[in-house]
Amino acid sequence: MRNYIAILRKDTDSDYRVNFPDFPGCITAGISLEEAKEKVLEALPFHVEVLQEDGREIPEPMSLDDAMRHDCAAGAQAFFLIEIPWNDPIVRANITIPRGMLERVDRYAKAHHLSRSAFLAQAAQRAMAGNPLQ
Repeated sequence: MRNYIAILRKDTDSDYRVNFPDFPGCITAGISLEEAKEKVLEALPFHVEVLQEDGREIPEPMSLDDAMRHDCAAGAQAFFLIEIPWNDPIVRANITIPRGMLERVDRYAKAHHLSRSAFLAQAAQRAMAGNPLQ
């Protein structure tokens, strides 16, 4: 397991936003604090999964001191740790899907700051848990 720092902020009239200083570009948000927490627990593991699929290096977690000095920490209201398990290997899989559906998947994933793989894995995980995406 590795623990990565998540940085929470909420501006007036906006959602709760969360950044991860170790993973530029991995950002999530939620209307409520509870929703932001749920999205964090999905976003970071899926982001790491995509990096692994692409053969990219996963950084060592930075210290809290370094995270507090990071550019994305400006205006932070809270710092917390997210634990990432490292015991499930990533595999590449080919799927067959109608072109129009794939285009819709890609648009949805992009709008929600997810990769195609992360979105499909998240949708499958939710469906199998009896909590399908809406």
